[in-house]
Amino acid sequence: MARFDNFKFQVQKKKKLRVILDTDAACEADDPFAIVHALLTPRFHVKGIIAELFNNEGGGESVDQSYEVIQKILGLMKIEDVPVLHGSYRKLAKEEDVLVSEGADFIIEEARKESTEPLYVLCMGALTNVAIALNKAPDIADKFICIWIGGGFYPNGGWEFNLFNDINAANAVFKSKVELWQVPMETYCTMQVGYAELQQKVRPCGEIGKFLFEQMTEYGMRADWVAGESWSLGDSPSVALALNPGCGWSIRRKAPVFDKEGHYVYCDSNREIRVYKRVDSRYVLEDLFCKLAIFAEKN
Repeated sequence: MARFDNFKFQVQKKKKLRVILDTDAACEADDPFAIVHALLTPRFHVKGIIAELFNNEGGGESVDQSYEVIQKILGLMKIEDVPVLHGSYRKLAKEEDVLVSEGADFIIEEARKESTEPLYVLCMGALTNVAIALNKAPDIADKFICIWIGGGFYPNGGWEFNLFNDINAANAVFKSKVELWQVPMETYCTMQVGYAELQQKVRPCGEIGKFLFEQMTEYGMRADWVAGESWSLGDSPSVALALNPGCGWSIRRKAPVFDKEGHYVYCDSNREIRVYKRVDSRYVLEDLFCKLAIFAEKN
């Protein structure tokens, strides 16, 4: 692939992964960083990107907004071989819902393919499309690994943005048999980065670096909850843990479910999931910064 022309290293074929990104890319400024990181990772064969809903009680505007941001990123990077799919325009009204979703159908199609490359679905928002795929095709539950950025602080839980965008979907996935790696709020919030560092290490990296920096700092001028001149690149662990599961520390535990307030309800009958308690932010951020710089060398 042309975007890897500047890379002076290769990846063993048997180490390659198929990756599907599911992202509410227009919601906050960190999703675009994770998307770009995945696209610049030679180990990944990015099969497609799904536009996920957010702040959505029935309309489809957020899906279309995310779709546009994803297309913007691909255009700036001159990438034409990665399809973009619309996710469901509605969240699940009940856990077993099967809604219309190009993204869910794409997950099913890819999961059923014969391939030597393991399949990872990296979820940076609500779990809507993964839940629909599993509800529609339970046979795919053992055919991919789902990495989800979401869920409140353990052990109690509570409000968390990605979870509250579709609690029914989260419960459907947590009750399923799919291999699930969860990166909860207390872990993804550790991915702190300052605007000054981004100005030095991201902004000079061509059109895509300029876009990443400017969309973050512009968003920061509108968002009341940001610290002022820093951000948490909270979606980036989904990419880093697929790339290198050893860049974090996790425990195995029985999958909980969620009550209406987002609190964890523990269920001994559920299968075990992997919950990441720590991620090496230095590794994650430096891998992103270096790949951006390499990509920008002749672009």
